[in-house]
Amino acid sequence: MLLYMSNSAREGQSTPLHSVSVAGAVVREDGRLLAIRRADNGTWELPGGVLELTEAPEEGVVREVWEETGIRVEVDELTGVYKNTTRGIVALVFRCKPAGGAERTSDESTAVEWLTPAEVEERMAEVFAIRLLDALDGAGPHVRSHDGRRLITQP
Repeated sequence: MLLYMSNSAREGQSTPLHSVSVAGAVVREDGRLLAIRRADNGTWELPGGVLELTEAPEEGVVREVWEETGIRVEVDELTGVYKNTTRGIVALVFRCKPAGGAERTSDESTAVEWLTPAEVEERMAEVFAIRLLDALDGAGPHVRSHDGRRLITQP
């Protein structure tokens, strides 16, 4: 399959550019889920970020979770693909299990906590909470779109 990005397929028309991010739905043995409070906007989300050009998605998840939380992870499986239709971001979410390290904040996180599923629903916006909750249900990988604030109902 050929993948490419183009800004100008035909005169006067442009093909949207997308970025790819990865996130870890890190699940502890007791069912608690790893979450961060972002330093830039104060929202609670999964640890993750933009996939580097030369790295595999699983490598990116391991790197991002470590950088933002101090937790080392083993990647289990892809649990969802989520598209922010407003910002053109495609996020790949992988269920992971902790494999060492200790919780710490970073330049990108002001808090790192292990939340229950109920706490995830309370603290996170729906478009981020669903990513963690989807990782728990074993029915993935899920494919969902949102506009940055709410899920877009699929036909």
